Amino acid sequence: MLYFLADLSWAFPGLNLFRYITFRTGGAIMTAALFVFLFGPWIIGQLRIKQGKGQPIRSDGPQTHLAKRGTPTMGGLMILSGLVATTLLWANLANPYVWIVLFVTIGFGAIGFYDDYLKVTKQTHAGYSGKMRLAIEFAIAGIAVYAITRVGQPGFSTSLAFPFLKNFLLDLGWFFLLFGAVVIVGAGNAVNLTDGLDGLAIVPVMIAAASFGFIAYLSGNAVFADYLQIHFTLGTGELAVVCGAVLGAGLGFLWFNAPPAQIFMGDTGSLAMGGMLGAVAVATKHEIVLAIIGGLFVLEAVSVIVQVASFKLTGKRVFRMAPIHHHFEQLGWSEPQVVVRFWIVAVVLALVGLATLKLR
Repeated sequence: MLYFLADLSWAFPGLNLFRYITFRTGGAIMTAALFVFLFGPWIIGQLRIKQGKGQPIRSDGPQTHLAKRGTPTMGGLMILSGLVATTLLWANLANPYVWIVLFVTIGFGAIGFYDDYLKVTKQTHAGYSGKMRLAIEFAIAGIAVYAITRVGQPGFSTSLAFPFLKNFLLDLGWFFLLFGAVVIVGAGNAVNLTDGLDGLAIVPVMIAAASFGFIAYLSGNAVFADYLQIHFTLGTGELAVVCGAVLGAGLGFLWFNAPPAQIFMGDTGSLAMGGMLGAVAVATKHEIVLAIIGGLFVLEAVSVIVQVASFKLTGKRVFRMAPIHHHFEQLGWSEPQVVVRFWIVAVVLALVGLATLKLR
């Protein structure tokens, strides 16, 4: 919304700053962080009153987690409220990519909210039907990918770009709708599986958001895209503002989610953040790079798939417990050790992913 103040720059030259994505991204980071800092305690208080017993803790999980009983969940509402309010304030609302990403983020957040609601009210780990949940996720993701293909350049918008290859594009045609939907749904559920320890998911999400904010800015700038030999995607630079809002809201949330957590992110936040990252990756044509930058999320998801497949086929488990962060807890790592070491892995993977922008 503040972007339109630049139209008055003829009378107030200083307002021309609002045309710059970098300025508005910085403003989005600070505004989102301040929003969550200010309203976070009130939101936590309201959720604690409404939820009573808080999020149910797995009885078959690490025994150290039993001390977390009574901690409220749905903390994703803090992140989403800060993200949406800040995006509406700082982003160019005439840009369709902003609305597409917000659609996915809010849609996935609503799915997670309902799942959290069922878990809290019924005091069970089982939310609603997994098949129904996936069906709704794919419907939302499919609509978003279709919108992206309509907004983008014909032919290019349905193509898959590969890291390290300058000019090669694989046009998937209508199959791109399914591919893009799988990327978004997969990202949402991978982040959801990662959210199992205090602060474990939100920092890698912030790292990935910062990385994709940088990628979106470069991809949406014809000069930088040509210099780096990456594919120019008109309009996606504005997504840097959205990613900045995620970074700021994540910083505010981490203040309350740091061990011992005052609130859990819940499916409300993890599904929304994963879906947002997936949508930005599809819009900027960096779907494969998402698998690198978000490699920690991929590892968590793969560990669950391997565990389930192994147990069904052989009756044996590969890991002591899945997702893999619980495996390391069972090996004797303390929760802070697991969290900080996984953060380090996330940073390294983000640097590797960003390196693909130049290694072409």
